[in-house]
Amino acid sequence: MEGLRIPNEERQKFSHPLGKLFSGTREETLSEVETFLKEYLSAGFSLNVYSVGDIVTMDFINNNFLKKFIKLSIIDEKTQRKIIRISFEDFFEEVYEFINPQGIIRKESFDLLNKIIGSNKRTLLKIIEGEEDLLVLPLVREIILKEGTKNFVVYGQPPITDAKEPIPEGIVIIDIDPMIKEKVDKLIKIMVQC
Repeated sequence: MEGLRIPNEERQKFSHPLGKLFSGTREETLSEVETFLKEYLSAGFSLNVYSVGDIVTMDFINNNFLKKFIKLSIIDEKTQRKIIRISFEDFFEEVYEFINPQGIIRKESFDLLNKIIGSNKRTLLKIIEGEEDLLVLPLVREIILKEGTKNFVVYGQPPITDAKEPIPEGIVIIDIDPMIKEKVDKLIKIMVQC
């Protein structure tokens, strides 16, 4: 199983939110996210949301406004290393299972995400062994940009207290554009083969 991992000396570069951080409680952040997305809708954009993480996926699916924009959700049935069982399957048209070891991006994930995004079906990608966190990077890279459509990757941000500047808990929304794709490409290039 070939993959990429973060070199220890570069870990700090990967801990910062990749997009806009909405900090606060789950209720507060979901309300702010709704307001944020409604602005794009009123400007005439169609929206696609790609969620990474069990709690953020559950919160979006349980929200009548947010759930209609979900195209893909990636979960590992864990939250903060504890097992969590949430039944999502009824909401999705397709379900894939994938192994992605902790702290690794498997090379196959790029092709799989490209295939899922290209299918245009609402899909659940369930990581049955390992974790989903780093799959944000290949996901951002594989999303196709289209005129008139805004694509957002959302994930939960745990609080990070040991960084130079502490990062509060919340939801991160990445607005996928050429600049963020370039930033993600640079991060992927820093990673080492394993």
